[in-house]
Amino acid sequence: MRIGLTGGIGSGKSTVAMAMVDLGGALLVDTDAISRALTLAGGAAMPALSTHFGRTLITPEGALDRAAMRDLVFRDPRAKTALEAILHPMISVETARQAALAAPGQLILFDVPLLVESGRWRRQVDRVLVVDCEEETQVARVIARSGLSESAVRAILAQQATRTQRRAAADAVIHNEGLTLEQLKDEVRLLLTSPLL
Repeated sequence: MRIGLTGGIGSGKSTVAMAMVDLGGALLVDTDAISRALTLAGGAAMPALSTHFGRTLITPEGALDRAAMRDLVFRDPRAKTALEAILHPMISVETARQAALAAPGQLILFDVPLLVESGRWRRQVDRVLVVDCEEETQVARVIARSGLSESAVRAILAQQATRTQRRAAADAVIHNEGLTLEQLKDEVRLLLTSPLL
C-alpha cells in the first residue's frame, strides 16, 4: 500500500508521519527531507542551482539560501518554475530509490507537502491522507516553532492548496485540532486499522 500524506504547514503532518512509522511500521519517504539534502552544501542539485540562479542565493558554506529562495519564488513565478524544473526530477529519482527499499507488504508512506498542488502525486499513490486543522492554529504553530513573522507564515499559506482543496483530494482526514500528542497517536492507530487504508 502506497499512501500519500499531506497537510498545510503547521498541520502536524510530520508528527503523524512519525506515528505511522512507529505504530504501523511504515517506510517513510520524506520528499521535503530529500529536497533539503539535494540543496545542502555538496548536494546534487547545487551545481545546477548555482548556474541558474547565481551565487547570491548560495550561502558561504555552499548550500542553498532557503530563506532567500523562498522570498524570490514568492515574488517571481518564473523563479519557482525554474527551481521546480531542477529539483523535481531529482526528487522523483530519490523517492523511487527509497520506496524500492520497502519490505514485501510494508506500508510505504510518502510525506509530500505539496501533494495536491503538484497534480501528479494522486496517480502515484493508492490513498491520500490529509492532516488538517484551522488556519489560525497553523499560523500559531509555525510562528512558535520557526520565529517567522505572521505575515511571512500567511504568505506561505497563500502559496499552498486551501484546506478545502486538500480535503477534497483525501481518502482519509485526521483533524489535528485541540489534540494532545497521545490523542493524535490514537487517531493514527484507528486509521491504521481502518478500511480507508
